[in-house]
Amino acid sequence: MTQDTSAVHPATGSSDTESVSVGCPVSGGGYDAPPQPLGPDSLTWRYFGQWTGMLQGPWAGSMQNMHPQLGAAVEQHSIFFLERMPRLFRSVYPIGGVVFDGYRAPTTGAQVRDYHIGIKGVDDQGRRYSALNPDVFYWAHATFFKSTLLAAEWVGGGLTEAQKRQLFDEHVEWYRMYGMSMRPVPKTWEEFGQYWDHMCRNVLEDNWATRTVLDLSTMPKHPSLEWMPTWLWRVNLAVMQRFFNFTTVGLFDPAVRELLGYTWSPRQERLHRLFGRTVYRVTRLVPRRMTMHPRKRSAWDRATGRLPVDAPLVETPRRNLPPVEYRDDPHFYSPKV
Repeated sequence: MTQDTSAVHPATGSSDTESVSVGCPVSGGGYDAPPQPLGPDSLTWRYFGQWTGMLQGPWAGSMQNMHPQLGAAVEQHSIFFLERMPRLFRSVYPIGGVVFDGYRAPTTGAQVRDYHIGIKGVDDQGRRYSALNPDVFYWAHATFFKSTLLAAEWVGGGLTEAQKRQLFDEHVEWYRMYGMSMRPVPKTWEEFGQYWDHMCRNVLEDNWATRTVLDLSTMPKHPSLEWMPTWLWRVNLAVMQRFFNFTTVGLFDPAVRELLGYTWSPRQERLHRLFGRTVYRVTRLVPRRMTMHPRKRSAWDRATGRLPVDAPLVETPRRNLPPVEYRDDPHFYSPKV
């Protein structure tokens, strides 16, 4: 079923149908109306897209990859492990754009979705997978939503029950930007809790892609760090490994810790919460715009009049682009910068 997902330019009133038409739903469960992008009055704009979100990088990557189909797709199709840091840093731009691009958000969502076209196959256990399976695609989005909740509670000062429900409703609208089937999306905040618990207890697996995300020992240098001696980079990785083990395991659900064989003591829990409160207090002393990722910061600038509403979207800098031989591959976000 094909639906019109055209957007209207807020400044000119003109339709952006042609550029957004690729954002039509790719499977059943279309929309009754075009998706409405989130705006600066949303809680998602407040908590998502902060630089402190990088503290959750290994958590998000491992949680996504524990899904059997997603983990198989990463193992067989992704070059993430050849260029971890550039991939992480550049991916935040289009992913954040689905939240922050305003009337252009459905176009960005369609672009993100279409990077996954053709990513399918059979895993080493003979199970078929597809990156555009609605259940798989929604799981990845569910981890983005859960990371927003965790960021707000851990390093963002906390949430009320009403705010959690508001963030849930906003994550539904956020997901609509992709033009995917809405079938897998829980209907209520309570159903989402049941869905998340079921996934953690009954669906997620301990697999190669997950373990490789959590193991930083072989992570290549970012291109901007080529000046660093190899011995110093190895020391840096050892420190990062201990730090991210602490931050990541503390964010895992108990069922996921058990699945992966981690232990977690009450003392570690207290230290983890103390660290989160410390980050929150420190970031409150920093000018607000400095805490924002560039894609988010430019969105706030458009919303507050610092920039024209139709100002060009901020794209990743050249240092984060994929290897040259992959830059024309439609599976990769590789803007002309």
